[in-house]
Amino acid sequence: MKTRLGFTAFAALVLLLGGIGFAADAPPARPAQVAAATATAIFAGGCFWCMEADFEKLPGVIGAESGYTGGKTPKPTYDQVSAGGTGHAEAVRVSYDPAKLSYQKLVDYFWHHIDPTVKDRQFCDVGTQYRSAIFWQNEAERKVAEASRDALLKSGRFGHVYTEIVAASAFYPAEEYHQDYYRKNPIRYNYYRFGCGRDARVHEIWGDK
Repeated sequence: MKTRLGFTAFAALVLLLGGIGFAADAPPARPAQVAAATATAIFAGGCFWCMEADFEKLPGVIGAESGYTGGKTPKPTYDQVSAGGTGHAEAVRVSYDPAKLSYQKLVDYFWHHIDPTVKDRQFCDVGTQYRSAIFWQNEAERKVAEASRDALLKSGRFGHVYTEIVAASAFYPAEEYHQDYYRKNPIRYNYYRFGCGRDARVHEIWGDK
């Protein structure tokens, strides 16, 4: 992933960090959370490490799972998706407690953590596999997502919103090493996120949200 920094340079730095003792970053214990009822929502916003980390900070979210969706290749691997051509996007499937958090609030939170003004990319990652999208799972979600997009356009804040709003299809969980990457590898993750300029661009677009 994350080739826009210059993959070779990024990989070299990651190896260097590993070589000087940072490879064994211990993941913090993840608190167990149980909800009487849960719902799911599927979003794509570029790097799924970052989307997972962002959503898991939102009260009412039980967890987020990194994966691939939106394409035609069955059971794709990370290498296949990152190379392009599968039609899949890096995405997250968010599990949440609907008694504490509405789908509307999830969608609003999503907008404020991506750049909707660009097509087939997010921040330093370029390609259809890094497009932004809301994958609705029923008519109620479709209506909420489309109304939210239309409100953004009506506000005049953006001349165009490139984020796709499409029906959900099969969601394929990513390999285990991608799950909770930001917890397992905080130094490497934070280096990538900063170098990619994600937070700087989000702040430029949305301010303090």
